[in-house]
Amino acid sequence: MAAIVDGDKCVACGICEDECPQGAISVADVAVVSAELCTECGRCVEACPNNALSLPE
Repeated sequence: MAAIVDGDKCVACGICEDECPQGAISVADVAVVSAELCTECGRCVEACPNNALSLPE
């Protein structure tokens, strides 16, 4: 599993990409999380100022 991006809330600011220790996030129009690299550490979720990321339950 990987962090989930809410495309309606994501403004592609890149903060999550900078915070990800695994390099699992790339940002173009919105953030995209690699399921292969994401360890669900939650740093991106905490860093996002728009609450656009969440972890799967």
